[in-house]
Amino acid sequence: MRALIVDDERHVREAIRLLVDWQAYGIDEVTEAQDVASAIERINQDSPQIVFTDMMMPGQLGTDLLAWIREHAPSAKMIVISGHDDFDFVRKTVLYGGMDYILKPIDPEQLNQAVAKAVQSRKQEDEGTKQEQRKAIEINQLRPVYWDKILTNLVEDPSYYSSIVETLRTEFGLEEEDRLCRVAVLATDTIHPTIRSKFAGSEDLLYFSLLNICNEIVRKQRRGVAFRHEQGSVVVLLWKMTGSAPALLDTVNEGIRQAFGSPLEFGLGGERPLPAGIKQSYHEAHIVLRQRNMRAVRPRVRCFDPEENPRLSAIHLTEFEDPMRIALRSGQEQPIRDVVRLWVNQAERMSYINTEQLELWNHEYSVVRARLLKELFGDLPAASNRSQDSAFAAVPVDPEGCLMLPRLAERLEQDLLQLSRLWAEHQRQDEHVIFEIVKYIDSHYAEDITLQDLADRFFLSREYISRKFKQQFQENLSDHIERVRMDKAKLLLMNPQYRIAQVAELVGYKDEKYFSKVFKKLEGLSPNEYRKRDR
Repeated sequence: MRALIVDDERHVREAIRLLVDWQAYGIDEVTEAQDVASAIERINQDSPQIVFTDMMMPGQLGTDLLAWIREHAPSAKMIVISGHDDFDFVRKTVLYGGMDYILKPIDPEQLNQAVAKAVQSRKQEDEGTKQEQRKAIEINQLRPVYWDKILTNLVEDPSYYSSIVETLRTEFGLEEEDRLCRVAVLATDTIHPTIRSKFAGSEDLLYFSLLNICNEIVRKQRRGVAFRHEQGSVVVLLWKMTGSAPALLDTVNEGIRQAFGSPLEFGLGGERPLPAGIKQSYHEAHIVLRQRNMRAVRPRVRCFDPEENPRLSAIHLTEFEDPMRIALRSGQEQPIRDVVRLWVNQAERMSYINTEQLELWNHEYSVVRARLLKELFGDLPAASNRSQDSAFAAVPVDPEGCLMLPRLAERLEQDLLQLSRLWAEHQRQDEHVIFEIVKYIDSHYAEDITLQDLADRFFLSREYISRKFKQQFQENLSDHIERVRMDKAKLLLMNPQYRIAQVAELVGYKDEKYFSKVFKKLEGLSPNEYRKRDR
């Protein structure tokens, strides 16, 4: 914090320097001025938070400085130190926002009290300013989210228009004579990976950048607004010069190309009445994107054509389920490659593949894959946990936005190969006796299981079982049994119909107190506390 002392008498300036405990108030810089003109120069240069000023000085008076500070540096706190007990001086000190009026000779206690009051006032104002700035930042951050919500509601329910029309006029330049609308949707499924990589995998940052480019052009011309629909798409709502919307979107795409190195695709709905036709035009824009031929180079801005009604191919991935099953069970890579080649050869003969076809394949493969997982692994989560995404979940495209069928086939092949490896690993584990012991424990946890019982049942020594169990799972056999029992107990505790004693017995403990002791040791809560917490 900085302070300025303004007085034409040097000894007064020195007295103030000596009498104020600057360090106690956090003031680390003190400067001086001997008249109003030099004080103004200092204030412009240093922006002091506290200003001490005399009233009677050569040239301009202290009241002139107070008036100037009030207008040009209103956040500065002013303390008047004067040798004149003049009502007019006091009145003007109050008028211009002075904190105190101290008479000479200076009383040290009174001076320090005035400084403390001024410093406290300035700190409170600074904190208030910071809070306002934080609030403004939060509002600016939430503002796009707010408008995304408002405009999404408008698209989904055009009757919402009447409640926001005035705000649209003020915020986006909508005019009363605007009677038509047109909606465009940006295709995000064919954004090339090189563009996505620039944003380090952040979808929000990518969308933020795209919306900035769209609105830089659309809002600048006051022809509409771009926003992020709650379903995830970038939407451009236009209400001026809708007939030339394709040319406007070409301009937007040029901006995207300059920023990202490649243009994107827009689906453009038809001209519809505003606001009643907003939803229909939005729906038409989506139809355009879903019906575009992913195998051909196509216009970057594609308009809705009600006459266009392409038919989907009769090729279904479900037809390849049995060959996939046999290939997976073979445990060999070549049969898997053969079945994928069989599918891709048929797909390559298709001259027309649209988004609907890709979505159909994605759905069919998800169903087939789920059935294969169930058959191969039963209820074990190993495969689903380690390989969850469908090969068709993301569309591989070249820089022109065309579908890369070989890349899609490669993904399908890699996914099936991974499942095959998991199946082989599962088979090896299934043959391993230690996993049979684990299965036995998981099925008989409520019984009194001892190491000797397991040794007798599996024809192994106690030492071998104990050593192998520790090597495989990094825990003792007894600890594993207790953990399994506690996991089952936690599930049973969710049912309020079971008493604690019943839960203990169901998981293999005849002594309720001992069960509670073990439970608390492993879970950090008693059974009763755990039950209450999860209610």
